[in-house]
Amino acid sequence: MPLHFKNKENIVVGVISDTHGLLLPTAIKALKDVDLIIHAGDIGNTEVLDELEFIAPVKAVRGNMDMIDGLRDLPETEAVEVGDVLLYVIHDIHRLDIAPSEAGFNAVIFGHFHRPSVSEEAGVLYLNPGSASQPRRNYPASLALLNIRGDHVKTRIVDISQGL
Repeated sequence: MPLHFKNKENIVVGVISDTHGLLLPTAIKALKDVDLIIHAGDIGNTEVLDELEFIAPVKAVRGNMDMIDGLRDLPETEAVEVGDVLLYVIHDIHRLDIAPSEAGFNAVIFGHFHRPSVSEEAGVLYLNPGSASQPRRNYPASLALLNIRGDHVKTRIVDISQGL
């Protein structure tokens, strides 16, 4: 079922992953004007989801570390329709068991590796927003913003490391 945003030509989606129980004030600030938040797993605790829900509606998937009550029942994957765009959300891209372009997805959102990446393959955007609390390999703490207009998706990685 598509999410509808009344009278919005440009929908902004905040994409966050690998919070591991810590939501930085800089992450909250970066997400303050989004229409929707997608969490790509390794949330850490339900308080993170509660804080995100205070900002905007949240769609979340379970990460490999999300085994506590309130998180273990989250889906491993989620198809999210935002306007004319179809997003596939999974924590670990290596567990991807569909062909996103054949299935009609515009983008695949994932986490797990704690480093941001943006690429395109067969017309599908692949986005890892990085870790919002525990970056690795000298990458900054980060999240991503998707700007969706019609069936076009633009993304940018946002450095939130000043909150560490």
